[in-house]
Amino acid sequence: MTDLWADYVDASPEQAEALPARGPFGDSPALADELLALVLAGGKRATSGPPDPDEPVTVGGHWVVSDGSDRERVILRTTEVRAGRLDSVDDRFAADEGEGDLSRGYWLQEHRTFVRRVLGLSATTDVDDVEMIFERFRVVWPPEHADALD
Repeated sequence: MTDLWADYVDASPEQAEALPARGPFGDSPALADELLALVLAGGKRATSGPPDPDEPVTVGGHWVVSDGSDRERVILRTTEVRAGRLDSVDDRFAADEGEGDLSRGYWLQEHRTFVRRVLGLSATTDVDDVEMIFERFRVVWPPEHADALD
């Protein structure tokens, strides 16, 4: 098995000092695979979740994304970051996440459930005011999945 990050740095030596985040999307192997499949198909170019103080998201930062079996599959580079309330999501961002019917309503329903689950809150807890990190990204590696540069 090759090291995806090492291969990327070989091709992009200017990234040699970067320290990428590593890990899957979501909070389960099944969700990791589902969301990664959307990225690989080209329909998902955004993600969101409660902030992680141990891994702040920054524009220009990298993320080595693994699948549900913990195999590294793609490298993302953050292009935009915004913090805001969960319910501050707009239609465009919901569509860019590439999930469900791409609507804000679907996004809110699924992300309310997700936030309650990852924060250990009851199913009746109002989470619309929970701070979220809204991140847009592009796929930079491997070449067969990389987005074209604008």
